[in-house]
Amino acid sequence: MADYPRPLARLVREFSRLPGVGPRSAERLAFHLLSRSKAKATSLAAALDEAIAALDTCPDCQGLSLGGVCEICSDPARDPQLVCVVEEAREVFTLEQSKVFSGRYHVLGGVISPLEGIGPDELAIDSLMTRIESGAVRELILATDLDPEGEATAAYLLQRCVSSPVIVSRLAMGLPSGAQIGYSDPTTLAGAFTSRRLVRSPAR
Repeated sequence: MADYPRPLARLVREFSRLPGVGPRSAERLAFHLLSRSKAKATSLAAALDEAIAALDTCPDCQGLSLGGVCEICSDPARDPQLVCVVEEAREVFTLEQSKVFSGRYHVLGGVISPLEGIGPDELAIDSLMTRIESGAVRELILATDLDPEGEATAAYLLQRCVSSPVIVSRLAMGLPSGAQIGYSDPTTLAGAFTSRRLVRSPAR
């Protein structure tokens, strides 16, 4: 089989770096993109360029913003002392669709995963602890996924809060074992928030 032309080989390689995309899927994506009209392919490239240029990281919650503090963190109607911890920025938007949470968020940027070489230092945990230690947080809601990595990350955060006065709770009923927050429907998430279980009372 002839080698791919260099630009095509690069495109396949870049697609294969995306989460959950193997070599064959990367090839299909590349060929699909090239089979579209140049105008549609150029529009996709322009949308990617715009997102990269316009979106930034919120200095407060580590989520996505259009520069500076994000809309959620700057909204005076949100409860700043109620903080929901999620793994990835996309989960903020998923949880917002449930319309039952009126607090703010903290995005870790992943989970603790020794097999992938990801430890606590690679996540936005220190900035979370700074928020807690400043006394700005009353309750911390752990909304990491209910898989082994998510549970291990939640356990680590719980351990880090041992000497703090913060209440710690965990999303509960409605989410089965192994559930991923980002793929759960708003109704299920609403039930999980409403029925969240207390995993640690504040230190006295």
